[in-house]
Amino acid sequence: MLACYTPGRARGAFCPFPEADHSRMDEILNPIFEAIGGFFASPMVQFAIQSIAVYIVILWLAAAYWAFRDMQLRSENPILPYLAAALIVLFTPVLFIFGIIVYRIVRPQEKIGEVYERNLAEEALLAEVEQIKTCPSCHKRIHDEWIICPACRTRLNRVCANCGRLVGLDWSLCAWCGKDFERADIAAYEPIAGGQQPSVKTRIASRSRQSAGRSASSGASQNPEP
Repeated sequence: MLACYTPGRARGAFCPFPEADHSRMDEILNPIFEAIGGFFASPMVQFAIQSIAVYIVILWLAAAYWAFRDMQLRSENPILPYLAAALIVLFTPVLFIFGIIVYRIVRPQEKIGEVYERNLAEEALLAEVEQIKTCPSCHKRIHDEWIICPACRTRLNRVCANCGRLVGLDWSLCAWCGKDFERADIAAYEPIAGGQQPSVKTRIASRSRQSAGRSASSGASQNPEP
């Protein structure tokens, strides 16, 4: 029933919908519905729909496997890859796109290889910084072969008296020639009770002179003069 207005009826009175209009609407809509139903009932369209469904299922499973492999590259925990794949599977083939979005939000931002490379770069940078020598007094950059800091006159190295190479101030012996600085200092500054003990060379020379004198005396005794 529709409200209508005719000269013989009061305003707002209801009048029946004409049956002719119902038949016209059916004549218009029925062919449209039949065309749509026939389109989807055709074998080609059915095959296309099935192919699209299979393709979506393959994408769903591939996304779950991708999440599994991606989490293996980002975490050393053996359980997290399975949880990532289960997250994609639980969103079903219809909503797995939202599962991928959620996974990309909660996953670790760096891969294990990227973290390892970053740690190596940091260690290399620290090694370079440690190789740069600075003066212990003024903390200015110095060269390895400097003996004295030109800025504050702090002594940095010393020269080995035996080989003439630079050695550190805290070295107990020369790494180039093996000269023992501490033993030399003891021999030079520590006195020995009962007089100074002769060196090894002096001992060898005295022993050689004594042996030569003995041999000369024994030769003279064996060959007396006539």
